[in-house]
Amino acid sequence: MTASRDPSRLLDRAGVSGNPDRDQHFLVDDRVLDRLPAHLHDDADRGHVLEVGGGTGALTDRLLATSDRVTVIERDPDLAAFLRQEFEADIADGLLTVICGDALEVDLPEDVTASVSNLPYGVSSEITFRLLPLGVPTVLMFQREFAERMAAAPGTSEYGRLSVSARHYADIEVVEPVPPTAFSPPPAVDSAVVRTTPRDPAYEVDDEAFFLRFVKAVFTQRRKTLRNAVRNTAHISGLADPDAVVAAADEATMSKRAGELAPDEFAELAELATEHGGGIGGG
Repeated sequence: MTASRDPSRLLDRAGVSGNPDRDQHFLVDDRVLDRLPAHLHDDADRGHVLEVGGGTGALTDRLLATSDRVTVIERDPDLAAFLRQEFEADIADGLLTVICGDALEVDLPEDVTASVSNLPYGVSSEITFRLLPLGVPTVLMFQREFAERMAAAPGTSEYGRLSVSARHYADIEVVEPVPPTAFSPPPAVDSAVVRTTPRDPAYEVDDEAFFLRFVKAVFTQRRKTLRNAVRNTAHISGLADPDAVVAAADEATMSKRAGELAPDEFAELAELATEHGGGIGGG
């Protein structure tokens, strides 16, 4: 089965042209669309692929050609109705399911094996952290700056909370830059495709919720030493006794800044914070 739908003609049939005010930019470059499913590793399970933000179905068409089954989540009721009409035969054959709703609120299918999506940039972070805990490979389109921060290494200017949190779940690779001209209407920013490959982290944390919240907290004061950042962000991390954490931690670590700490070092510090500072999960 090969993709056969022209993205510009899909726009015409749907009677839409995109709306930057609604974070609505349709991917119309055939070459990019054809490459997106191919960015999944060859051994990836394509049994049930999830697409977030189906739009007019240009990527959906490619996913149907390369996957056993596809589920699309589309929040715009008119576009969801168009997808059901355009892909009526695929739906009837049990190859496609269209869910009309917000990807941040609807229940995600439990048997998804991968996700390939051109995400709405305004909520790309929130959607990403619904997808990563699923433990499946993904190929996701982001604003290029976001993609580079997601894949950044410790000690670089792009490295931050996003880098640590994403790498907690998967290996992250920027696999393709995408220019504004690939979209209709063109966004004001460059884009990039990111591939995530799930794996267990190289460290252990007893309380994942606290670990992620602790990372978030200290990066709100990334220019300060960890000594000050831990003390100043207890209201975010939930630490009952941040001074006890500072006292128990290694002096060399406390003299660093958040951007200098590798994920495994964050895990060690979070475990120490749980033990000495009363760090708890939730929230």
